[in-house]
Amino acid sequence: MAWQCRFGLAVRGLGVTAEASGAGDYPARLDVDYPEQGLNRATTLFRILLVIPVAIVAGLIGGSFASVGLPDGSDWRPLISGGALFLPVLLMIVFRQKYPRWWFDWNLEATRFVARVYAYMALMRDEYPSTDEHQAVRLELDYPDAARDLNRWLPLVKWFLAIPHYIVLAVLSVAEAVCVVIAWFAILFTGRYPRGLFDFVLGVNRWWLRVAAYMWLLTTDRYPPFSLR
Repeated sequence: MAWQCRFGLAVRGLGVTAEASGAGDYPARLDVDYPEQGLNRATTLFRILLVIPVAIVAGLIGGSFASVGLPDGSDWRPLISGGALFLPVLLMIVFRQKYPRWWFDWNLEATRFVARVYAYMALMRDEYPSTDEHQAVRLELDYPDAARDLNRWLPLVKWFLAIPHYIVLAVLSVAEAVCVVIAWFAILFTGRYPRGLFDFVLGVNRWWLRVAAYMWLLTTDRYPPFSLR
C-alpha cells in the first residue's frame, strides 16, 4: 500500500544507517525475525489475554510490572530496570571495578526473556515466549572488561546523561503504541504485519535496549546512538 511505503521511507529517514550511526556494532543488539509466513489471526485477536500468564512470570522476575507504551498498558523496558541486577553491579564497578560474570549472565538472560515476552505482546511473533529458548528473538550484550572498558564513576551520572534519549523515546513510544494497534487490525484482516510498522517497532526497542545497556545494565560506557537501526 502507498501509506506503508511512505511510512517505511519515514522510518528509514529517522533511523540513519547502522554504519553511519555506529548502531550496528554497538555492544547491545536486538533482532526479531520477520514472520514471512504470516501470523495467526485467532491468537492475535486474543493476544492481550494470552500474554497474561507469561507477563505475570516476567513481572515476578522483574519485581514490578510497570504500564506504559502499548495498547494493553504493558511495556518491557521497566522490567529490564526492575529485574536486572543494578545497584549491586553499580557498587561493584565503583568500588572494585569488577562485573561478575554470573551477574552479567543473569542480566543477559533476564533481558532476553523479557524481549521475547515483548515481541509476543507486540504481535511480532506467534510463538509463545519460552523461558529459556531464544526462539526468533536474538538479543546480545557484550561482556565488558570492567577494569579496562568501564569508568568506575560514570555509572553515578549515566541517569543524567541518558535524559535526552528518554525524551526522544517517550515520543517514539507513543508512535510505537499506535503502530501496534494498526498492526493488530492489519493482521486480523490480512494475516500479515506491515513490514514498515514491524521495522519501526523493532527499531524503537533496539534503541531502548541500547539505553538500558548503557544506563541500567551497565555493560558499556559507549553513549547510545540516536538511531532506530
